[in-house]
Amino acid sequence: MTGKADTNPGVSADSGRKALHVMVVGAIGVVFGDLGTSPLYTFSEAFSEKHGMPVTEFNVLGVLSLVLWTLLIVVAL
Repeated sequence: MTGKADTNPGVSADSGRKALHVMVVGAIGVVFGDLGTSPLYTFSEAFSEKHGMPVTEFNVLGVLSLVLWTLLIVVAL
């Protein structure tokens, strides 16, 4: 035992950091990509025939308000 940690000579610390940065950016993209597309599904579901809510100006603004407040609360907390 020499007291040194075993390291892989083919992998440098820089490539490990690069891989970590790529994974972090990918994870952020998944989270914010999901948050960005979810409102589209919310609108299509809210105004589907099975719920019976008519597409009026007030209903669209109400659903939009719910989506925006939900995103603000989720991101803020």
